[in-house]
Amino acid sequence: MLSLKLPRLFTIDQMPQVFHEQGILFGYRHPQSSATACVLSLFQMTNETLNIWTHLLPFWFFVWRFVTALSVTDIQRDSYSWPLFVYMGTSCVYPFASSCAHTFSSMSRNARHICYFLDYGAVNLFSLGSAIAYSAYSIPDVMVHTAFHDCYVPLAVLNTILSTGLSCYSRFLEVQKPGLCKMLRVLAFAYPYTWDSLPIFYRLFLHPGESAQNEAILSHQKHMAMTILASFFYSAHLPERLAPGRFDYIDIEDSPGEERDRQSAVGSEATRWQGPCSGGESVCLVQVTVTSCSMCV
Repeated sequence: MLSLKLPRLFTIDQMPQVFHEQGILFGYRHPQSSATACVLSLFQMTNETLNIWTHLLPFWFFVWRFVTALSVTDIQRDSYSWPLFVYMGTSCVYPFASSCAHTFSSMSRNARHICYFLDYGAVNLFSLGSAIAYSAYSIPDVMVHTAFHDCYVPLAVLNTILSTGLSCYSRFLEVQKPGLCKMLRVLAFAYPYTWDSLPIFYRLFLHPGESAQNEAILSHQKHMAMTILASFFYSAHLPERLAPGRFDYIDIEDSPGEERDRQSAVGSEATRWQGPCSGGESVCLVQVTVTSCSMCV
C-alpha cells in the first residue's frame, strides 16, 4: 500500500530569523521545502495549516456563489450587475492567492517574499473590487455625481497601487526594524479601507436616521466591529503573545487588510453582507466575506 511520509516540523530555534513568528514556537516547515512537501503539509498540523484552509475553503465557496450568480444573470444586458461581478471576481482571487502564498511560502527565503507580494496584491485587488461595488450600489444620494463620486474609484485604483507597494516594501524591514515594518503594513491596509468605507461611514454616522431604516446597516456595523477587532489582534500579536507555544497552530501571519476582508476572530463563518443601493430604496448583494482565525503577512 502506498504511504506518504509527512514532512518533518521544526522549532523556532531551528529556523532562520526571517521565518520567525512572535509567540509561535513549534510547527514550522523546513525553510527549503519542496513543492510536494508544501502540498503534503496541507494535511498535517503546522503553523500555516489553519491559515491555508481558512482561505482555501472560502475560495471554493465564493467560486460557487460567483458561478451561481452568473448562471441566473443575463450579464450582457444587465449592466447594473457588472460592478457586482467585478467584486465577486476579486472575492475569488484573493483567498486563492492567499492560500497559495501560505502553502508555498516555506520553499525558500525569496519564495516567501514573492508569495506574500502576490498575496498583498490580491488583497488590494479585492479592496479595489469593494470600492467599485460601493461606488455603484452604496454611494448616498447626496454624493451621487459629485466630485467625490467622480474621484472615488480612480483614487481607489491609486490606493491599490500604493498600498501594494508599501506593504511589499515593509517585508524588507521585518528583521532589522520589526516595529517600523508593522506600522507600515498596518498603514498600508488601513488607509485604503478608510477610503473605501467613506460612503458607509457617511450612512452610519452622518445620517443614522436614514440608515436605521435599511436592513443592510446591521451587517455593516458588525463588519466594522470585526475589522477593528481584527486589526487589534494583528497589531498586538494576541493571543499568542500572552502564551508563547500555546497557539502554534493559530499563526496570525496575515495583513490587517486581509483580516478586514476576511474579518477575523475565531472560527470560520460564512457571512453575507448586503449593501444599500445608492437610492436606499432597494438592497442588493454587495459582499460575501468570511470570518476566520488568522491574520496575514
